[in-house]
Amino acid sequence: MWSAHHIIATDLFKEDKEEDTDEAWTNTVLQPCLDIFNKKKVIFIMGATGMGKFREIEPDSDITAEDFCLQSVVYIEKIQKTQRVPIIVGGSNSYIEKLVEDPVFMSKYKYDSCFIWIDVEQSVLNRRVNMRVDQMVKANYTKGIRRSIGVPEMERYLREETNIDRDDESKKMILQASISSINRNTRMLICNQLDKIQRLIREKMWSMHHIIVTDVFKEDKEEDTDEAWTNTVLQPCLDIVQRFLKSNHHNIIIECT
Repeated sequence: MWSAHHIIATDLFKEDKEEDTDEAWTNTVLQPCLDIFNKKKVIFIMGATGMGKFREIEPDSDITAEDFCLQSVVYIEKIQKTQRVPIIVGGSNSYIEKLVEDPVFMSKYKYDSCFIWIDVEQSVLNRRVNMRVDQMVKANYTKGIRRSIGVPEMERYLREETNIDRDDESKKMILQASISSINRNTRMLICNQLDKIQRLIREKMWSMHHIIVTDVFKEDKEEDTDEAWTNTVLQPCLDIVQRFLKSNHHNIIIECT
């Protein structure tokens, strides 16, 4: 998919223009073209679930999309000053959309962006979600859940587990119901995130590199997990990034109406 920068130069040829032709040419065509060629590169890695952690945010705080964007811009500029390329991984796709599309942050116009979508077949993803929740419970992560925000499914269990009038079997039933609710709500969240990615491609015309990693998680795969990850995910992503970093061509359309 081509991404063309559309520059409208109609004002150059208006008879009633207030500035002279050279100044109009500089402001209307030359400077926008220079801004395009001087764009710095940013890489976004997206998916159905969050793949990164924001280390600067306290666990008991609630980060908004605007908070995410403000912090991201600070780090993007800090990294770019060291002549490195920022890679933004994971987080809600609506947060990434705001960072790229919101006119306040102007990321769409300031940066040359590469979008990589790490995708897994829905049934495999659902199975992995269930497995992860089960592992959290076995590891007694309910202690951490007490300090978390956004886990209302566990509220009843956390209230009832210290109730001396409840027997162990009743508590187990409440815990299992809470786990089932977490699994169900997480699957709904995954569907919403996938819908957002599809909408960004369809409506916002984002050019997305689609990497399908289902084979890595298949139980009957012939190669080990590390080898499958390298062949299916890592190497294709490295190839995409390498081409992106080497690419300095831009498609510019100058239109006079």
